[in-house]
Formats: sequence, C-alpha cells, structure tokens
Amino acid sequence: MQEVISRQRTKPPKVQLLQWALQNPRATVRALNNQSLYSFIQYFWDLVSTHKFSPNWHIEYLCAELEKLAEQVGDRRPREHDVIINVPPGSTKTITCSIMFPAWCWTKWHRMRFITASYSAQLALENADYCRNLIRSEEFREIYPDIEIREDKDTKSNFSILKKLGGEPGKQQRSETGGSRYSTSVGGTLTGFHGDILIVDDPLNPNQAVSEVELGNANRWMEQTLSTRKTDKSITPTILIMQRLHQDDPSGHWLAKAKANIKHICIPGECRNYKEQVKPVDLLKYYKDDLFDQNRLSWKVLKDLEADLGQYGYAGQIGQEPTPPGGGMFKTDHIALVEKMPNPIDIKKTVRYWDKAGTEGDGAYTVGVKMSRLVNNIWLIQDVKRGRWSSNERERIIKNTAVADGLSVDIWIEQEPGSGGKESAEGTIRNLAGYVVRAEKPTGDKVYRADPYSVQVNNFAFQVLKGDWNNAFLEEHRFFPFSTYKDQVDAAAGAFNKLVVKREVKLLR
Repeated sequence: MQEVISRQRTKPPKVQLLQWALQNPRATVRALNNQSLYSFIQYFWDLVSTHKFSPNWHIEYLCAELEKLAEQVGDRRPREHDVIINVPPGSTKTITCSIMFPAWCWTKWHRMRFITASYSAQLALENADYCRNLIRSEEFREIYPDIEIREDKDTKSNFSILKKLGGEPGKQQRSETGGSRYSTSVGGTLTGFHGDILIVDDPLNPNQAVSEVELGNANRWMEQTLSTRKTDKSITPTILIMQRLHQDDPSGHWLAKAKANIKHICIPGECRNYKEQVKPVDLLKYYKDDLFDQNRLSWKVLKDLEADLGQYGYAGQIGQEPTPPGGGMFKTDHIALVEKMPNPIDIKKTVRYWDKAGTEGDGAYTVGVKMSRLVNNIWLIQDVKRGRWSSNERERIIKNTAVADGLSVDIWIEQEPGSGGKESAEGTIRNLAGYVVRAEKPTGDKVYRADPYSVQVNNFAFQVLKGDWNNAFLEEHRFFPFSTYKDQVDAAAGAFNKLVVKREVKLLR
C-alpha cells in the first residue's frame, strides 16, 4: 500500500519537465533555441522580415550544417572543411547565414568573431544592421538578457558583443567583452581584423559577373586578402553563399581547384533539367514535382524568371550551372514568317536599332533592325538593313531609312566604347535631327545581351516579315554564338530590349 502511495506522489519525468517549461517559458525558449538555429530563426523571424516565414526543408538542412560548423569553431577543433552554398535567389539564404547565424552563435559562444562581406558595402552594412537591431530588440533581450552590444563599439560596420556575468548578491554585476562583427564589401579593406568565421554572401551581382575585371577582382580578394584574416588558420572556416553567375565566379574558382576540404552544397531551383547539379545527391529526395520549393519557386514563377533572366541567367541563378549557351541558342524554326504587316491598331510600339561597324570592307556589318511589339505580346521583325559601308555612305543610308520609317519609329544607336564611339554616335544623332533618336552603351558580351531575346524566340513569340534579307538573318541566328557574324543578332537583341517591359517576379524570402 505504501508503494502505491509513493508511486502516486512521484510524477513521471515528462510531466515534471512539462510543468517546468510552463513555469519558465523564457528559459524554455532559450533552451530550444540553443539546441536549434532553425528554432531561433522561427522565433525571431518577425524582427528581420516583413514577410511571413515560409518553411522549407532547405532551411532546416542549412541550419544543421551551420550548427556543426559553429560547434567545431566553438570547441576550437581543427576545421574539417570550408563551405560553398549555391541556392536560387529568394531562398532565405541571407537571413539564415548572414543575419541570424552570427546572433545565434553569440548566445552560445559570446567570444566568437565574424567577418562578413557582400558585393557592395551598402548590402554588407544592411545585413549587419539587421543583425545588430535583432540583438537590441526587446524580444531578444527578454530571452537573452546577458547578451548586448558594447556602447563604445556600436557601428554598422564594426560592433562588439558584451556578455553579462553572474555576480554575487549585493555586488555590481560583472561583464566581459565578447566577439564582434566586421562588415565590408568584396574588395574592401580588412587590415587589422581577424575572424573565427568568415562569411561571404553574394560576392558578385549579375552585372558584375559579365565583367572579367570584376570576376578577377572578387577572386583575388577572396584568395589574397580574406584568406589572411583568419583568427586561427587551422580552425577558422569560410562560408561562401551565392547563386551561380559565371563559370569563373568565386564558387567556380574555388571548385576548379578541386580542394578536398570544401563541402559543396548545391540546391538548384528545379531538378528536371539540373539533376546533376544537386549536391549532396541525397538531397534529391526532398524535391517535389522536381521543385526544391513549391511555394517560393513554382513552375509558373520559374517560367517567368526564365523569360526575365534569359537562358544564361536562368541556368546560373536557378539551375546553378552557369554554362554559356552553346550552338542552337536560337530555335529559328520557332520563328513564323508572315506575308503582310498587321493592322496598325495592333502595333503597340516600333523601334529601329542600329549596330554600326567602324569601317567598310571585309569586317563587321552595319545593321539596323526594325522591330515592333504587337498588342498580343508577339514581336515582329519588319525589316533589316545590312551592309559594309563607308562612314559617309552609312550615315546617308541611316538618314534615308529614318525618312522611310517615319517619325513614329524610335531610333537607337549602339555607342561603341571610347571617345571614337561617342563621337560617332553623336554624329549620327546630329544627322537625324528632328527624329526621336538615342544612343546607349551596351554592357556585357553579345551572348549575354541576346539571352532574354532568345527566350522569347524559342517560346514562339517572334514573327519575321518575308523579305530578301530573311535567309542571312535566320542563318546568323541559327549558328549564334558560333556564327561568323553577330551584328544582326546584336541589333535585334538591342531592339527587343527597348520594346520589352521588364516585370518584377516576386519571390518569397
């Protein structure tokens, strides 16, 4: 009988734990967050984002990888590997890796020091400011009253942590200087700073990735500057997070070295076309309908992104395979030949885009492509002027073409680099006084500029008015970018880019 009474009075451990949790909610939250970066992110999400948290398997997976890496640093164990994370845009990578991760680490290892970098100082400082404001918040202080920012070292670019230590009753509470976060741009100075963990989030933007100079600068900075800023070279890991933008972007540059101590986490937006890119391969089991995240990147969103990014941009940023398009970039059999012009009421806008050759003879052609956008979002190429002309003959033909096209057609001139290109463009503009004419300096190579145009061609959105210029025009497209000449494609891409209305594809964060 006494044993029965004793068993009734003794509560099972699970019940005791539940009662303790209910009586100590803040301590419970702290305990759960200490065990899981993913729980930490969910709990404090509203402090760093105005969007509703959208869970997905990849966030939990990345959190687990970051936890293992942080524990190795916190225990001062030798580094097993650096980490490359390639994921599509809008996948919560920055909030996870650049904003929440350092703050979570300080709640467990308050002395940990971070160096963080992004392609621009503005972006790097913005991420640092989100992290700093999180620690300042009432919600954070409620769970972690012992962690705060030092008053005498509190700037966006460089702030330090202060850890409050338990003191004896009646005596002033002691505190201890903790770790820090120094933020800069890729290419920025790091003299005098060292980090226990180095985080590079988006070292390039898409515009920089088409420049060999920018690519070289980013790779050299990571190799020759960032690599020397480790607190302990045997322990400090580097985390590189980015969407793939070029074969020789920092991810590609690292991977090309085939170093054994690099863990490559590659999560393309879809595996229907990019199955080989998924790394580690066992992550394929998480894809549903071949999508890594059906809410963030549905097939409809991906189709819109392909139209906006082009084949090259889609392959890199979504597929994580930044291979320039090869032969067959344009499916010319998808272009419809039409016998006559549509009704004028069906034409929204028309432009003539000129790509001027510098000299006459056997070199490049001067090309002027006349293109219209129709009300049904079909593009019509009405006419192509092409020839190797002297400068005087060329300007005469451009002027005569403008007269024939009429005042309703906007004219664009591609301005070649240097003072000579500027003077040539200005000369053409003076020659076309009375017409709507503008010059532009194109960026990136011809393949990159033609990419969005090729997507619409391949999606059956282009028509060509029958004319004696059709064969040369279509054959150049058929073999582009390995065609002998590229002037007609370049001029057509220029005209298309002046007619297209850029859409903003909204992505979840």
